[in-house]
Amino acid sequence: MTLKRDKHALRSGYTTGACAAAAAKAAVIALLRQEAVSEVKVALPSGEASFRVKRCLFDRTRASCSVIKDAGDDPDITNGAEICAAVSWKNEPGIEIRGGKGVGIITKPGLEVAVGTAAINPVPRQMIESSVREVIDKNGKGLEVIISVAEGEKLARKTLNPRLGIVRGISILGTTGIVIPYSVNAYKASLYQALDVALACGCRQVVLTTGRRSEKFAQAKLALPEECFVQAGDFVGYSLEQCARRSFEKVIVWGMMGKLSKLAAGHMYTNVSDSRVDINLLTKIALDCGVPGEIVKSLKAAVTANHFRKMLPPEYSKSFCEQLCLLAAEKCRDKAGGKIKVECIMSSYDGMVLGRSCVNA
Repeated sequence: MTLKRDKHALRSGYTTGACAAAAAKAAVIALLRQEAVSEVKVALPSGEASFRVKRCLFDRTRASCSVIKDAGDDPDITNGAEICAAVSWKNEPGIEIRGGKGVGIITKPGLEVAVGTAAINPVPRQMIESSVREVIDKNGKGLEVIISVAEGEKLARKTLNPRLGIVRGISILGTTGIVIPYSVNAYKASLYQALDVALACGCRQVVLTTGRRSEKFAQAKLALPEECFVQAGDFVGYSLEQCARRSFEKVIVWGMMGKLSKLAAGHMYTNVSDSRVDINLLTKIALDCGVPGEIVKSLKAAVTANHFRKMLPPEYSKSFCEQLCLLAAEKCRDKAGGKIKVECIMSSYDGMVLGRSCVNA
């Protein structure tokens, strides 16, 4: 289906769940009619959509079809993935939906799907079953549906699935069947799940990192289980709110000077498009740390937070970094409703800890 759009609008796409439902329906039609299927319509929670069938193979007992996922203008890592469904008759009544190659297996609690089962979320599972029931013959036979994803295991390495305890493939996701650009919603959903997993695994504190490099440094310094580390990226504010909802005892925010400077200024969404480093704030902190006024005047010429730190006389660096971390921690605690103990840790680009400060709830 091509969604209506104007020339300025971003094009919407389809979830892995919608594609799996389409592939399953096409495969059942091919099995029943013993003929190739080139296109299939599927009823999604948000409306009906048409999908082109990439491959269609069948014989008297089994059929398989695939659909290429189109994520529209959303930068989804699974865009272009081939979602496959193989269907075959079974003697027992009912529809059994299982995961095949390239679909992940749940190994940690806290997600919507039970440990040990395929990473096919409840709504996509319902979409697959309802799509199949629309066309299944009333012959009393049961049907087995196996969903697989070509290159799924390779794609999963670029997602948060390994951290969530989802191994050997991607997840079959989606609550509406439609992917709405941009990827903000998808990223927030991943953070939501990561915090659920941390809670279910017994973590009483979590470490929010501002990127992969920050996370690598944090993991090297902090002796905590893997589930405690969550890549919040630019969404520190959202993550703090979610931590408060789950009543974690402590949150550690680990980042470099640029991101922590933004947090200290109260910018909880740290993307460059939404906030800039406030050099005036940094100079005020420098004055409070005893940096002479003449030096502070020269610091105003800094163009980035890291540039500011390098211009700062070495003897003031430690107190400045700790004061900046303290201010960031206070703003983060406020964002969490004052309910959580917050520690902010700042590291350099090579992982050296430059400062850390903690505030109680």
